[in-house]
Amino acid sequence: MGPAGGFEREAIRPHVAGRFADMLRAVVGHPAMLLYLDNAQSFGPRSETGQRLNRGLNENLAREILELHTLGVDGGYGQADIREFAKILTGWSLGGPNRQNPNGQFQFRPRAHEPGAKTLLGHAFVEDGLAEGEAALLMLSRHPATARHIAAKLARHFIADRTPAAAVERLARVFRASDGDLAAVACALVDLPDAWAQPLGKIKSPQDFLVSAWRALGLDGGDVALNQMLLALTALGQAPFAAPSPQGWPDTAEAWASPEAIMRRIEWAQALARRAAADIGDPIALARAALGPVAPGALWHALERAESRAESLALMLAAPAFQRR
Repeated sequence: MGPAGGFEREAIRPHVAGRFADMLRAVVGHPAMLLYLDNAQSFGPRSETGQRLNRGLNENLAREILELHTLGVDGGYGQADIREFAKILTGWSLGGPNRQNPNGQFQFRPRAHEPGAKTLLGHAFVEDGLAEGEAALLMLSRHPATARHIAAKLARHFIADRTPAAAVERLARVFRASDGDLAAVACALVDLPDAWAQPLGKIKSPQDFLVSAWRALGLDGGDVALNQMLLALTALGQAPFAAPSPQGWPDTAEAWASPEAIMRRIEWAQALARRAAADIGDPIALARAALGPVAPGALWHALERAESRAESLALMLAAPAFQRR
């Protein structure tokens, strides 16, 4: 699982139903993020350590926080803001090889921090060490552009690739009014008519597809099942914790619905159906429980005419109705 697994477990999951500001603070201070985006190697040019080592800023973490995690690429910031934010985040690093600061734990290093005041998005931040960065993160978490960016990402993931403008605005309003309460935003998302108007509006990612197939067939878990799932995810192009960039896995149909990708899904569906057929009772009853009214009449006709139980299960798993959510 590596550092990415620990990052998800320690920085993301504990805050999914909490305040976005708390999640952002946990993310930026997590050792995996500080290493992955090189902030542990970022030094204030006028800091004691920076001058002694003749080392300067690394802007990677600052840029990704602004572009991916808060304001979004159209959030109104410029290169000067990235540089000032990078200065604010100097000193956010990892512990050293001693008993007080074990290796791998977050540690603020004041001697690496850029001294003096900084200005980010027109807001002045006085020299205040670690608290300076925490204040900047809080400001970003409450920025209107952040509310719109998070709302758009949630709508894209749960509603449709082309996000309805009214749905995004509704989620952004709840985000702002609740001070980034992600549980409140999730409840607002569930209440949106758009979330239910097109139940088949999204192509399942490989992970969504595999998990839903496993659940639909009622298969057991365990180490063997986990290993099979990991191999299948890799074959379908979504190996766990191996996203191709800091932006993560794509969240639109064009990334997962190429002819080659669909053929791989069909082949996997056939293989899984052959293994599971002996333990399945009535495939049509299972299909009705899994798909209900979203399946077209032609699918039921195909299932009824299938030559074997395995073929019926494979047809259900490979059907367009099962490939969408």
